Formats: sequence, C-alpha cells, structure tokens
Amino acid sequence: MAGQSRILGWAKLLSLMVALVLFIFPFLLLITNSFKANQAITSDPLGLPASFQWDNYVSAFDKMGYISAFGNSLLITVAGVLLIALLAAMTAHYFVRHNSKLNQYLFFLMVAAMIIPFQAIMIPLVKIYGSLGLLDNKWSLIYMYIGFGSPLAVFIYHGFIKSIPLELEEAALMDGCGRVQTFFRIVLPVLLPTSVTIAVLNVLWIWNDFLLPSLVLTSSEQRTLPLSTFYFYGTYTVDYGPLMAGLVLTLLPVLVVYLFAQKYIIQGVMQGSIK
Repeated sequence: MAGQSRILGWAKLLSLMVALVLFIFPFLLLITNSFKANQAITSDPLGLPASFQWDNYVSAFDKMGYISAFGNSLLITVAGVLLIALLAAMTAHYFVRHNSKLNQYLFFLMVAAMIIPFQAIMIPLVKIYGSLGLLDNKWSLIYMYIGFGSPLAVFIYHGFIKSIPLELEEAALMDGCGRVQTFFRIVLPVLLPTSVTIAVLNVLWIWNDFLLPSLVLTSSEQRTLPLSTFYFYGTYTVDYGPLMAGLVLTLLPVLVVYLFAQKYIIQGVMQGSIK
C-alpha cells in the first residue's frame, strides 16, 4: 500500500510538472522571440536568441504610444470592473430579497442572455451606436462591458447572497440603518470573496479584449494596449520582433498586479468556495 501511494504521488507530481510546462511554454516562447530580429524569429522560432535585441522594446514602446494606451486600458478596466461588481451585487441582492414573479423572470432572462454569442449582435450593436454618435468613446465601451459582464456576475452573486442570513440585515434595520446603508455596511463586506473572484475574471477579460474595442475605438488616441499591437502589422509584412515585445509589455501589468495581489486573490477565491 505504501509503495502504491508513493507511485501515485510521483505520477501526480509528474502530471503537474507536464501541465506546468505546457502552460508556461507559450509565454517563454513569447519572451524569447521578443529579443530576436525578424529573420531569426522566422528561421528558428524555437531557438534561443544569438544576441538580445533590446531595440524591439524601445520600438514597441514608441510605436504603440504605450503611455497613452496604458492609461486607456487602465481606465476602461478599473471603471468596468468596479461598476460591474457594484451594479451586479446590487441587482442580485434585490432579486434575492424581493423574490417576486417579475424578478424571477428578469433574473432568468439575464442568465439566458449569457447564451447569446457576442458575434451574433456585434454588427447591429455597432450600427446602432454609430448612428447615435457614441463610437470612439471610452465610456461607451465601458457601458458595453457593464452590459456584457453583468449577467455572469449577477448569477454568481445571486447564489452567494442566498446563503447570507436575512437576520443580519434585519438586525441592521432595527439598529437604525436604512436599506442602502445595510447593503453597503453589512452585505457588501460579506460579498468580498465573491467580489474578488468576479474582479479577477473581469480584469483578465477586459484588459486582454481585442474584438469589442476594435469595433468601438477607432482613433489612435483612444486605443487600448491590445489594439496598439496592431501597429506592427503592415499590408504585406509583420514586424515580429517589436510585435512580440509589445505583447510582453501588454501582459506585464497584469502579471505584476497578480504577483503582488496573489495572496488576497487566492484567499478570496478559497473563501468563496468554502462559503
């Protein structure tokens, strides 16, 4: 039995190591190629760089307009994530605490909206917003992210709020809190683990999204980091070296945030799963 347990343990360890290599390999390949010249990338994409081309990062930083694009991505991501979390929590709380037939219908309608693929509505969406003069505006894009991101967030919050004892809110009301104060002082802090999970999902989605910003943001001043990497695609050629460097610069902020906040992210996810 001890021998079987030891073999099983080594098999699990080997499987995890293989999975780790498969997950990390594309990122390592991206970093390696970001230091190569175009000819070296096309001739030997899997090899190590013979000499490090630091100019790729300088060129990527300049051509992308990195500071402006980073500011746009940061504003859109932070505003979108905060508004999705806040509005979805308030909506889910109302659905749970006012369980009428109408609210049940609206909740199921919101959940059913997750089934509709974005590609099925993107052309009518762009035509309508274009006719209203609302394209090429960061706040229009944030508004769309709220609409597309809220259904999943409401669904997650809805299940979590059901487990919160109603007596907590009733006690706060008896102590003189209004309904708004009760939500922000009692309910919202309890929802923190779930909010962390929703924030992680939406940060990864909004920060890395290319399709929706490419339809809404048309001017170079409004473009996000993923859109800025498109500068390296010419009509007949692709500037692979700066493109790889630009992708690294695009991914770097999210990785830095995760490295510094991973303790709180993992803690929030674990608390939410235990709850």
